[in-house]
This record gives sequence, structure tokens and C-alpha cells, in this order.
Amino acid sequence: MILQIVGCNHRTASIALRERLAFSPQQTRAFLVRWQGRYDLVEAVLLSTCNRVELYTATDLPQAPPPDEIIRFLTEFHGISVEDLEGGIYHMVGREAVEHLFLVCSSLDSMVLGESQITSQVKQAYQIAVQEGTVGPILHLTFQAAAKTAKRVAAETAIQLRRTSIPSVAIGDFARAVFERFDDKKTLVIGAGEMAEETLRYLREEGARTITVVNRSRERAEQLAARWAGRAESWQELPRLLADADLIISTTGSERPIVTAAMLQSAMAARPERPLFVLDLAVPRDFEPSSARLTGVYLYCLDDLKTACERNREFRDREIPAAVRIVEQEVEGLLLRLHGREAGPVIRGIRQDWEEIKREELQRLWNKLSDLPESGREEIEETVDRILNKLLHRPLRRLQDEFRRGTSRALLDALRGLFHKPPE
Repeated sequence: MILQIVGCNHRTASIALRERLAFSPQQTRAFLVRWQGRYDLVEAVLLSTCNRVELYTATDLPQAPPPDEIIRFLTEFHGISVEDLEGGIYHMVGREAVEHLFLVCSSLDSMVLGESQITSQVKQAYQIAVQEGTVGPILHLTFQAAAKTAKRVAAETAIQLRRTSIPSVAIGDFARAVFERFDDKKTLVIGAGEMAEETLRYLREEGARTITVVNRSRERAEQLAARWAGRAESWQELPRLLADADLIISTTGSERPIVTAAMLQSAMAARPERPLFVLDLAVPRDFEPSSARLTGVYLYCLDDLKTACERNREFRDREIPAAVRIVEQEVEGLLLRLHGREAGPVIRGIRQDWEEIKREELQRLWNKLSDLPESGREEIEETVDRILNKLLHRPLRRLQDEFRRGTSRALLDALRGLFHKPPE
């Protein structure tokens, strides 16, 4: 059995390279169909997210496609030359590959440690491969075990209890303290930066529906609004929109505040007894700091959020050793099952041969000792069984140790040759 990964992630490749290698769900399906046409006896799952592109392959064949060949096949789909990869691609095989997948699925290899989104992305990649028929017994066991590992890490550690990204802390920790629900709230986005979009993603997950975007560039406002099923408004409408909003995300590149305390005070006067939650994610700040003193205004800037992020990150870091121990346990268990698939027929064949020899020799003995009482026969048979088990114990124990290291093939081949058990 050979299980391997080729891929890149946020640590090894630039975002520009990851974007060129990325696959949409439709492209993933097309790639797997093409893969099956070329390597019909090699299982495959393709995982593509904003932070990683990884191809997992597995086969029971004595040889697998070499990594350079797999990399070329991966890049050819997008018309990229291997030289363009700039050394950003990694290759892992055996235990290292299994451990990597389990860490990824458990969100221990993510840019934001503990974010649960990657777990569902791994499951989706696996389901697409199942539907396209490129998953066989090896990757079935492997990806199901990865999902089990992620579930254990989430249940047995507190690694997912504290958010560590600024957008997730802004919405999950700060906005949640003000609003119980978001589906009936109006969100105003000032500016069209990446941070605003990432924060909108968390708002959507929390149920936000009504989104308005304003930006000095109307075109960029319309593009962002379209991606989130919102609407764009002109910059001149900002005073009115301040009064209408329940939650504001501001991320402009302005050199001075675009919303003064006086402007916000006027807006609050037009909306008595309605709280206003403001995330000022701009540097320099978009809202005058004194605005935080206005009644009903909950104003948070990047410094507030970074402090909470750092506190949560320290909490999560303390949970990493426990999470890694779970991964190690599950990796070892999976390797034993995977390599047991190969060893099982060999071990059963050896036992069957030895049982047959035992029966023949005991029958010969019974023929010579026809007067031996039944109790004596049972004692002799038990003694022979103990001898057989002891003879098998040492090589099987060694084989199990090799399974744990993921290096059992040489020993398994030696057992096949020694006991005349060709591969099935």
C-alpha cells in the first residue's frame, strides 16, 4: 500500500501561486475524471481551499505514480509549468501523509488554528471524490478516520472554543455580546477591503441578510455587494445610512476619520433606543474615538480586537499538545488497519497451513496412541497450539511494530517469500 500527498499551502506558496492552482468544485470533478482515465487503479481525493491545494493518492499496487509525475499532472490541468511552482510544492508519503491529513482536518495546520471550516471542506472534497468514483478502500478508511479525529479534537479539547481571527472575534465575541440575532439587523459596510469581506462571511454564517455597501468607488461597492447579495449606495448617502444601520463595518484607507462624533450623534438622534455596533477595522481609524462615549454606541477598533485575539490564541496554544496526542493515537490506529488489510491474508494463510500440518501430525500420533485417553489428547493438542502461537508471536509482533512506523512492506514481502504466500 502506498499513500501519498502532493500539494502546497499558505506556508509554502504565495497566494498568487495558490490562486493559479486552485480548483472550483466543477474543476475538481473534471480533474478526477481525467485522473481516473490516466490512473484507474490509483485512488485520489483533491482538496482545494483558499489556503491549500492538495492531492491525496493511494494504491495497493507495488509501485505508485512518482511525485514528479503527479505534480505535472496537477499543473497541466491549469496550463502551469513545473518551473512556475518556485519550489512551493511538498510531497509526503506513508505515515507523514496520514498525519498531515489528520492535522489539516482537525484544523491544526490552518492559518487560523481551530477554525472548523476546514473540516467541512475536507469532507466535501472526500464526497466529491466518492461521487466521481476515485475513492477506494484505502482513502475510504483514511478520510473517515480523519473526520473521526477532527470530531475527537473538537470534543476532547477546547481548541475550537476561542476564536483567534479578527473577523471571527469581532462577530462571535463582540457583536454577539450586543445582538442575540442578526437575521433582522441591517449591516452597513463602509469601504470594500479584504477585512470587510472576511467579516461579512462570519456575519452571513450568523444569519445576517440585509447588507448595504458604500465606497468612494461605486464600482467596487457594487462588486462587493453583488458577492454578498447586498446593495450598493452612493457615498453621499452615508449620513442617512448611519442612522439606518444596526451594525457597521468600516475598512477604508482614509488618512483621517470619515465619521466624526458629531455625525454619529446626529445619526443616533434619529434612531432613539436602538443600539449601534461599529467595527472600525481601518488604520488610521475611520471613526473618531470619542464616538465610543455616545449613548447606545458600541465602537471597537483593531486594537480592541487584537487584544482579544491574542488572549484567545494563548488559550488555544495550551490545548495543542492534547490535540496532537489525539492525532497520534488515531494515526497509529489507522496505519494498523490499513497495513492489516495487506497482512491479514498472509497471516491467515500461514495459520491455515500450520493448522493443516498440526491436524495431520496429530492424527498420525492418535493412530499410534489409540489407547490414549481423551484428556491426554486434549493436553497434547493444547501444548501444540501454544508452540504454534509462540512461533508466530515474534514475527507478528515485529510486523505490528513496522505497521506503526508505516514501513511494513519489506517485512511483509519477506513473510510471503518465506511461507510461499504470493500477493492476492
